[in-house]
Amino acid sequence: MWLIARHTNGLGSGRIPLPLPVREALVRWYVGLGSRGDEEAGIMLVQQARIGEKWLACDCLGPDEPPPILTPAFLSEAETYYLRRLTSASRPEHHPSCPFCREQATNRLSEVRSHSTPAEPPMGYFEVLRPAPEKLAQMPEEDSSDDRTRQGSVPRLARLLWRLLSISGLNRCPPLSEDHMDHSISDEFRILSATAAKVEIAPGIELGRAFWTHAQALHSKRVYASLREIARRWPRGHAPQAFLALFAQQFRGATIEVAGAEPVVIANRVQSPSVRGNIIKGPYLVLIVAGQYPEAHGYAPLRAYAQPILSGRRFIPVDSEFERAVLRDLIKLRAAFDSYGIDLAIEKPVFDMLTPIGPCRPDFLLEARSRSTGEIRQLVIEAMGSDDEAYLLSKAVTHPRMEQLGPLVCVSPLDLEHGRIASMALRGFGL
Repeated sequence: MWLIARHTNGLGSGRIPLPLPVREALVRWYVGLGSRGDEEAGIMLVQQARIGEKWLACDCLGPDEPPPILTPAFLSEAETYYLRRLTSASRPEHHPSCPFCREQATNRLSEVRSHSTPAEPPMGYFEVLRPAPEKLAQMPEEDSSDDRTRQGSVPRLARLLWRLLSISGLNRCPPLSEDHMDHSISDEFRILSATAAKVEIAPGIELGRAFWTHAQALHSKRVYASLREIARRWPRGHAPQAFLALFAQQFRGATIEVAGAEPVVIANRVQSPSVRGNIIKGPYLVLIVAGQYPEAHGYAPLRAYAQPILSGRRFIPVDSEFERAVLRDLIKLRAAFDSYGIDLAIEKPVFDMLTPIGPCRPDFLLEARSRSTGEIRQLVIEAMGSDDEAYLLSKAVTHPRMEQLGPLVCVSPLDLEHGRIASMALRGFGL
C-alpha cells in the first residue's frame, strides 16, 4: 500500500510505500480483528493521512495497475476515525480477496446520541489528545482517556466542557437575592478561568496554564508559544495540549464565527448537539483543543465542541430551542418567589443523577429555600418539546426516577405559549 497525494490516480513516483508491519496492523484494525495496539496504529495512520492531505492506495491489483483508493475520514458525531472506499464507474475495484473490498468493520459509525444516552463525568485528567505510540502495535502503558473510538455518542470534549461548567457552578442560576444585575460575559469567563486553575491536564500541570478565553490568543500564536514552552516539562505518557473556551454566535463545518476576532478554523468538523432535526441557534460556548499530530507541521486547533447556552450573560447549557425558552421563563420566576420570601435557584444538570431506582438527568432542577423557616424543597422541570416516539419512551423510563428527586412538572410548548409555566411551578412547590 502507498500514501499518495489527494486527487491523484495513485500511479507514478510520488507515492510513499507503507512498511509491511503498518499495512498488517491497518488490515487487522479495518476488518475488526486487531488488538488495541493495531487500532492505535490504524487511527494514527488515518490522522497522519488526513493532516498530511494524503489518500491511501491499495496494492491488491499489483504495483503497475491503477490502485483502488481509500480516503481517511472522521465521523464527528461519533468521534470516530475510519477509512472510506472511493467507488465510482471510473475507479478500479479492490480484488475480491482484498480485505478492503468491503466497508470497514465497525458498529461505532452508526452510534448516535439519543435522549437516553447516559452522560457521566469524564474520568482522569482534563485531556483529549493522547501521545503517539512509540512503536507500532505496542500496547499503551495505561488506559488512555481519549474517547475518539470509545463512548462515541457523547464526545469526551463535550463532557470535559460540562465538567468545567459543573465545577464552576455556571450551569446554575442563583436566587435573585444572590444575583448581580450587572453580571456580564466577563464575569462568566472569569469564573471559568478561575476553575481552570484548579483542574489538571496532566500530573502537575494545571489547566489554567494552557487555557484561554479569546480567539486572538490563537491568531497571534500565543497559544502555540505557551504550549511549546510547557511541553518541555510535560509528563511522559501524556500529550501536550491546550484549550480555548470561546463565545460564538454560529459555526459552519470546521469554521467558528467567534466574537471579537477573526473566525477560527478547526482541523475537523465542529461537534455540537445542534444537528439536523434539532437545530439549536447560537449563542454557543465552544471548547477547542489545540495540539500536534504527526505531520501537522506544528501545533494547530484540532477539535471543537459547540455547546448551545442560554446567553452571553449565562453560560447555562441548553439542549434545544424549546429548553432555552423554558429556562428564560424559569429565571423570571425568581422574582415571584422572592416576593414570597423564598430564594429560588435553578440548575441544569449536565451529568446523570443517581436515584434508588436508576440514573436520570432532569432538564432542570429547582430548589426553593424559605428565608424565614429555612425549609428547602426541590422540583423537577421537564421541557417536553418533542412528540417523537423514541423520545417519549425514554422519558417514560426516566420520569419515575426523576420523581425520586422531587415532584415532577412536565412543560409543553402550549404551556409556554400560554404563559402557564409560573403557575405550574408554584403549584408544584405547593404554593
